[in-house]
Amino acid sequence: MTTGRTRLACAAAAFSWACLPAWAQTATSAAGPSAGWPTKPVTVIVPFPAGGGTDAFARPLFAQLSKQLGKQFVIDNKGGAGGTVGAALAARLPADGHSFFMGGVHHAIAPAMYPKLDYSLEADFIPVGLVSSVPQVIVVNASRPAASDLPGLLQRLRSKPGQLNYGSAGNGTSHHLAGELFKLQTKTFITHIPYRGAGPALQDLMAGQVDMMFDGLGSSAAHIRSGRLKALAVAGERRAPGFPDIPTARELGVPDYVVSTWYGLWAPKGTPRESVERMQAELKKALESPELKAAWTSLGSETPNVWGEAFGAYAAKETRRWADVVKSSGARME
Repeated sequence: MTTGRTRLACAAAAFSWACLPAWAQTATSAAGPSAGWPTKPVTVIVPFPAGGGTDAFARPLFAQLSKQLGKQFVIDNKGGAGGTVGAALAARLPADGHSFFMGGVHHAIAPAMYPKLDYSLEADFIPVGLVSSVPQVIVVNASRPAASDLPGLLQRLRSKPGQLNYGSAGNGTSHHLAGELFKLQTKTFITHIPYRGAGPALQDLMAGQVDMMFDGLGSSAAHIRSGRLKALAVAGERRAPGFPDIPTARELGVPDYVVSTWYGLWAPKGTPRESVERMQAELKKALESPELKAAWTSLGSETPNVWGEAFGAYAAKETRRWADVVKSSGARME
């Protein structure tokens, strides 16, 4: 039999729930489903082949999330067309909270380079967060360097225009546009050689098939440390974490050459808010872990604190910036 004390407690509980504001009721009820997320393996589209900059950050990041949550995070590399093939595939993933897309600055460049994309970064995705930011680095083959330093490279480019070439992760990628911006600012000419990702381009650079790259420091870091690549300069406002010996282009006479390669996570449009918020919370936790702090430093990366709508606004600002670079440089699909 229910006692008067029990009935009174139940009534009080019901009253307190009813008196909560609507937003608090929603947040409380949403906590239940999100607490069990993920309920199955999570697929993350990485729109470049293995071995590139996106991959270099994605693998340690999602290994850490697998460790934190006890569920598998599966990286699915889908390269092609400067990262736009993978982005288009990601836009059609199930919006069930178990599918995500790790893209970056390449996807802010793409609208200016590819007028007919099969997706819209703004319309087809929910911005989750910015997870890393690294400067571009000018690298050459260490055993057969195109130049020993940046002033020497500039001298060679100006005395023999068109003699050197540079590899990139593909048309419309940050590698491509970083090269075009460098040419524009230094009034030099270097032939562009596009690849299907930074990994294949780096392999050819180390094999001596191309002369140089404007790479994201994250994908060149291990090769710089191993001595297979020589870094001439980073395109940062300051020297990169973990690489204090590499000067900035600004220090070496190219004052406006500042280019960062950033990476972020999106969810397909329609993904439950609770899943997005839980992913954000877990990402923040992962990025504070000693493992990822050490990994990010080893890759020359800073850890931004830009999430949700602020990340969406950042990506939109970058899209406008790179559209101006494309227009000014005359860069085009080749």
